[in-house]
Amino acid sequence: MPKKKTATKRPLSSAKNRLEQLDKQYLWHPFTQMQDWEKEPQVIIESGKGSWLVDTRRKRYLDGISSLWVTVHGHRKKEIDQAVSRQLKKIAHSTLLGLSNVPAVLLAEKLVAIAPKGLSRVFYSDNGSTAVEVALKIAFQYWQQKGPEFQRKTGFLSLTEAYHGDTLGSVSVGGIALFHSLYRPLLFQARRIESPYCYRCKFGLTYPLCQTTCLMHAERTIQKFASVSAALVIEPLVQGAAGMLLQPPGFLKRIRDICTRNNILMIADEVATGFGRTGTMFACEQEKVVPDIMAVAKGITGGYLPLAATLTTEEIYLAFLGEHRDLRTFFHGHTYTGNPLACAAAAANIDLFRKEKTLQRLQPKIKLLAKGLAEMRKLAHVGEVRQKGFMVGIELVKSRLTKEPYVLDEKIGIRVVQECRKNGLIIRPLGNVIVLMPPLSTSPQELERMLDIVHAAIKRVTEKA
Repeated sequence: MPKKKTATKRPLSSAKNRLEQLDKQYLWHPFTQMQDWEKEPQVIIESGKGSWLVDTRRKRYLDGISSLWVTVHGHRKKEIDQAVSRQLKKIAHSTLLGLSNVPAVLLAEKLVAIAPKGLSRVFYSDNGSTAVEVALKIAFQYWQQKGPEFQRKTGFLSLTEAYHGDTLGSVSVGGIALFHSLYRPLLFQARRIESPYCYRCKFGLTYPLCQTTCLMHAERTIQKFASVSAALVIEPLVQGAAGMLLQPPGFLKRIRDICTRNNILMIADEVATGFGRTGTMFACEQEKVVPDIMAVAKGITGGYLPLAATLTTEEIYLAFLGEHRDLRTFFHGHTYTGNPLACAAAAANIDLFRKEKTLQRLQPKIKLLAKGLAEMRKLAHVGEVRQKGFMVGIELVKSRLTKEPYVLDEKIGIRVVQECRKNGLIIRPLGNVIVLMPPLSTSPQELERMLDIVHAAIKRVTEKA
């Protein structure tokens, strides 16, 4: 009897090489210098489970940045998989323009239930940047419809090291020169208050002896432009893309009070800090702050699908009600606004926080992380270690004594990340700052392994440099 023919299997390395070739031939990666990318061998992720990623060569990596700050309960979480699968059997998408859908309605109720009390309305969009765009437009239109005496309130205030996304409105209120300066001719002008970057204080002072001088400057700036400002935009507690800059205790609360006294809306950008990253569901909770508008995204679906939401108070929502002829409608929307699959994933993600007591179980891991980071501080070229919950930034310096930074050409952050990758950990740098932001579900053993890899990589690379 003749032997049955079987398909010839292509060697694993050959299939991987072809994928890498196609990647380099066709893809343009975000925040990536493609000239460098095309020269180096690259990792292509094929699968994942829990805190682990697996590439096309079957090498395993710990996911040290939650796949860019989005994965909450781990990859391939059964409950979220099932929620998406159930919804897929019903309908994948239906517009929210003039219609509604079941998951979008149910998720809105869940979001309001977990948000700071006073936020009562939910407007969906697709990502963090669009959530901030929505917030800016709502704030602007709110004052235009509030009455003629408020129509000069068209401007915005933000922090000098702010990052709120990459669409033009969010870039306008951003303040990181590396990302934003090239596009200045396209943007509207925002007024700036100094970020509280205590390690490199712009006022040459030392916390807490400074008595938060940055807050005094902030108050003066806010008062000066109050009559022409619609809102102040702030990342609460932590400025993520700026290098995990931490605000001193009480800073956020004081900013909220100053905005209230000066009749300016406060927009909290909780895109990075929301859904447990700082140790509470939202960062605002830690200082009992209720913003007028809050933007959320990233962790909202547990890392499954693109979705964002902008939450507002009832007072703001009511300002948009009127007769059809009044044209008070909020003329904004996205094709996939309130996508049922994404909303189903987000609802399952929120349910898991309660079911698995995620925030309670996170607290000892935050302490374990702090203990490991204390060892990191002993390294000769670690200038400062910044931690808030599961958000960590490790700033590397050429000289600890003078705080002299490494120059861009040395690519010190990139080299540390590459060293980590060799040893089975995926992270990304922000310039000279090494960022660690693992999934909230990461086990203590996995967390210790991540810390060991980062410690060894920093030591090896900086000592060589």
